[in-house]
Amino acid sequence: MAGLIVAGADGSAPGAAAVDWAADDAARTGAELLIVHGLDRQPYSSTRFPDFGQGNYLLMGAAKVLEAAEAAVRARQPSVRVRAEIVEGTPAAVLQDQARRADEVVIGNRGMGGFAGALLGSVTMQVAGQARCPVVVVRAEPPEPVGEIGIGIDDSGTCEPAIGYAFEQARLRGATLRLIHAWQLPVHAFAPEISFDLDEVRAGQREVIQSRTAGWRERYPDVNVVEDVQSAHPVEALTGVPSDLIVVGSHGRGAFGALLLGSVSRGVLHHAQCPVAVVRPPEHRDG
Repeated sequence: MAGLIVAGADGSAPGAAAVDWAADDAARTGAELLIVHGLDRQPYSSTRFPDFGQGNYLLMGAAKVLEAAEAAVRARQPSVRVRAEIVEGTPAAVLQDQARRADEVVIGNRGMGGFAGALLGSVTMQVAGQARCPVVVVRAEPPEPVGEIGIGIDDSGTCEPAIGYAFEQARLRGATLRLIHAWQLPVHAFAPEISFDLDEVRAGQREVIQSRTAGWRERYPDVNVVEDVQSAHPVEALTGVPSDLIVVGSHGRGAFGALLLGSVSRGVLHHAQCPVAVVRPPEHRDG
């Protein structure tokens, strides 16, 4: 696999961790790495007051951020083809536009925006919710590697791209792939006497995993797979097992940013301690 990986750099600790993660993934896949800084001048724009060279300072600051990020990549993964680019615009808009030509976008879960103190939690959600390609969200201090990737499996067809991404990541890393399916018994408020055969329910849930992943297992015979069926909320199930990466799809629909993320995807992004890859079905992506 080759292609293009885009990493957002903003000078923050999560941004630096995102660049490191992207460098490692570029080394694994053979992809080119483009480090991007979105230069947002809008907070400083005012027709009432002169600029006094503020724009030059912003540009110089962005250049220093990219210079440090590019140097970090070259030191960490010398074989990776890397370049850096300053792009005018808000961080969310810049990254969404870059995603149109990328195979993967990697960003920090929170960072500094176009002005000091502006946290980018909302930008992260917008990019993950609208990007045309997989988006990996990285925390400032990812946990120690455990050699395992988790993927959420459900009974819808929308998780197929996420499953394929997870199998490929497991293959590239030589990691175990944990197929996680969470289920909860329905509550019948008007018929509390209804009972369930739990063994039968569990067997049915395992069939969901097996039917959804059969083709992928044939395509990736060398990937070690573990089936994990849990009676739990999906967010709890996905974030409760130590992982190097959690992969989620998204069923969300909507007209604005994070509304395109389903509730499970949002919950995992908020609570996971490891990097999270959001892989949305093509029909749910912008454009």
